[in-house]
Amino acid sequence: MGKAARKKNKAPKVRDVFVAQPFEGLAAEPELIALREFVPSATARLTIADDPERVVTLATVLPMAAAAFVRADGEVFVGLQVQIHSSDISRDLGRSLRWALEAKAGDVLSVPDTTSPPGERQRLQDLLVPDAELAVTLHGDFSWWLPEDTEPTGDVQLSLDRANEAIMPTERLGPGSYWVLAGEKAHLRWVRPEPENRLLQAMARLSAAGGLGLGDGSRYAGSFRAHGLLVPVWDLDPEAHAREWIDPAKQLGVRLDDALASLDDEPLNAAERRARDGLIGRQLTLR
Repeated sequence: MGKAARKKNKAPKVRDVFVAQPFEGLAAEPELIALREFVPSATARLTIADDPERVVTLATVLPMAAAAFVRADGEVFVGLQVQIHSSDISRDLGRSLRWALEAKAGDVLSVPDTTSPPGERQRLQDLLVPDAELAVTLHGDFSWWLPEDTEPTGDVQLSLDRANEAIMPTERLGPGSYWVLAGEKAHLRWVRPEPENRLLQAMARLSAAGGLGLGDGSRYAGSFRAHGLLVPVWDLDPEAHAREWIDPAKQLGVRLDDALASLDDEPLNAAERRARDGLIGRQLTLR
């Protein structure tokens, strides 16, 4: 084979472009990020654009961190927390969802397809109803991996035990907002939908006015970035029950909304700019 023929038969190189905000355009973006990054055991039904009545369950973690599987009773699951991913997580999940819609009972997709060239209608934005929210159900263990009245045995029991031991108590306080008991510390982790710079300005305005906390037993700890959005974190009194923070979190949300709206009319003053610089310097690493 000549050089020209070899060049002609060579597969075209596909440029894999990193997508920093993979769930942009979906109303469920904050929930998707929370479920992928730090919620241990939760499920939510997806609304498929082409077949809204089809039941497909989105899950935080599946057995062996699988990308998708169809349970013995025929229920379809797609997993968010997987070990392998490409530069576009939305495309990975979309491909796993498309596989799951065609799979049979007992089929398992161990890892998502991260190597095929990008194609049409492969991202979640192409497959889901974009303005559909996620009705999240939190679980205290992973027994939902199995159909009801099924007793785990052998390796399945061992896998369940390991997964259950890793669960940190978690409660949902509101959209994208979760109370987490991490050892001897409790936190509020809140995935916010606003652009980072605008959110930081609003938080700085609250901070300068002394309104960034949730009341006694709380303090603003810092923030981390996850899939294009900012996730502020508050340390909370671990002795207080999660439900005691629901109203303070709602009130903080109202204050944040008011501060965001005020940015259009009044720029940050000197004290607020100093507060913003302090917030920028308080970046966290989630463990």
